[in-house]
Amino acid sequence: MLFTELPLKPDLLKGIEALGFTQPTPVQEEAIPVLITEQKDLIGLAQTGTGKTAAFGLPMIQRIDVKKNIVQGLVIAPTRELCVQISNDFKAFSKFIKGLSVATIYGGASMDKQAKEIRSGAQIVVATPGRLMDMMKRRMIKINRVSYLVLDEADEMLNMGFKEDIDGILEHTPTEKSTWLFSATMPKEVEKISKSYMSNPLEITVGHKNVGAENIQHVYYSIPERERYKAVKRILDFNPNIYGLIFCRTRRTTQEVADKLLKEGYSAAPLHGDLSQIQRDKAMEKFRDKTIQVLVATDVAARGIDVNNISHVINYHLPDESESYTHRSGRTARAGNKGVSIAIVSNRDQNKISQIERKVKIKFEKGKLPSGKEICEQQLIEYTKKIKNIKINEEEISKLIPSINESLAKFSKEDLIKRMIAIEFEQLLKYYENSKDIYSEKGEKGPRLTNENQQRFFINLGHNKGLNKGGLLRLICSNTNLPAKAVGALDIYNDFSFFEVEKSLSDKILEDLKGKEYDSKSFVVEIASQNSGKKRGGRNRNRGRDRNRGRDRNRRRR
Repeated sequence: MLFTELPLKPDLLKGIEALGFTQPTPVQEEAIPVLITEQKDLIGLAQTGTGKTAAFGLPMIQRIDVKKNIVQGLVIAPTRELCVQISNDFKAFSKFIKGLSVATIYGGASMDKQAKEIRSGAQIVVATPGRLMDMMKRRMIKINRVSYLVLDEADEMLNMGFKEDIDGILEHTPTEKSTWLFSATMPKEVEKISKSYMSNPLEITVGHKNVGAENIQHVYYSIPERERYKAVKRILDFNPNIYGLIFCRTRRTTQEVADKLLKEGYSAAPLHGDLSQIQRDKAMEKFRDKTIQVLVATDVAARGIDVNNISHVINYHLPDESESYTHRSGRTARAGNKGVSIAIVSNRDQNKISQIERKVKIKFEKGKLPSGKEICEQQLIEYTKKIKNIKINEEEISKLIPSINESLAKFSKEDLIKRMIAIEFEQLLKYYENSKDIYSEKGEKGPRLTNENQQRFFINLGHNKGLNKGGLLRLICSNTNLPAKAVGALDIYNDFSFFEVEKSLSDKILEDLKGKEYDSKSFVVEIASQNSGKKRGGRNRNRGRDRNRGRDRNRRRR
């Protein structure tokens, strides 16, 4: 089928043609005719990268009355980045439609400027839930005459804690409107919204519910916990032309991984909520322009990354929710391309692989990280390809050939090749010269409590910060005034450590070490689980509380 066979107006078809699109995707082919010709609610389930924006955008644009300067169409999306992407797509689709205005409202930008856009007669508004609620409370926008409402990435909005905002927004819209809900997965919370605010919706499913894209290869590498970063390095080195995303669970880890990669010469940049909006925009611009090869991101910050040709998605840690894996992996294999989604797992989170396989209905391959020799061979193969394919400026180079020949005359062909390789790969070859393979240590366990009356604590300092057992003991005792004998077992790892004290001292430890510094940098101390097989369990519970508080802050910002 071609776009020209769909019931679209000539001006819209002209905009689509200008973008170079000729054939609709499956979700567009199913949704567009229904949304244009019928007045009904619709649920569209399809993976990221399948063209959902055009599936709801083209019908909404066509049905807008450009003679009325009121908000008729409303699109709600979870993040600023996704809002901007949708808004830009709408403007491109409607390029040849006179009188149509699209406003974008989101946190982190001037509210007065956004209100001015709305007052100037915007018929379509694309918004994040938090900022939309703020502007509604300040009476800067009225949505009581909205005819078409879209909830895009509905599952992610709920995961990010926007349910109350969505409820508040929907309650202020007219009951006779058409509601179009688009989502990659259909968790119970999304079903509840559909039942509460939609009337007998038509459901369109591309593929199967809660299923990952079929053209993605899913691979996991089982490694010791302390080797996560080294595993990432091997993946990057073995794929010198990689154009990908590395997903981390926290902002701190995201920044740390990005800093390490940058320090070691990799083309990378961080993307997380602690960065300013300008910094995030610059990182995204460089990534889209392929000025950088790898973006290290949190789940929230990566929402709205609508970039084709991403070759790899690397899960530094697997997400807590299986549905989030669908969104992560869906950043690759867009627009019919193929992609690879890699999970780095230690023994303690092996069970997450089977959970994701069951819930998302995919199958992981168990991979083996490439050896140092394999990486060097792959790098050399790519280097020789570059040499063979490079375009030579004959006119300029020919002027230099005589002097080059003279200075290199004493070297044989083999000597020259060796020297070229040494210049290009000296550091890489040296790094992997005596490297051992990385694989899961059988029976890898977390540190065990030596006494039931002891409480184990996590601290995000380890060997990589120059810390040893003596240093950790001094750090604890000097900041808490506890004697050395009050501290129990110490376990030092590369990126973090564990220590034990009596349970009665737990509050003192947390209070006295809060806000302290080691080597002029702040560190984090948290209660760890007492279960030897889940040594970070306690920390994950704290993370859950932190995420909820973070969601509240994100809602206020947006």
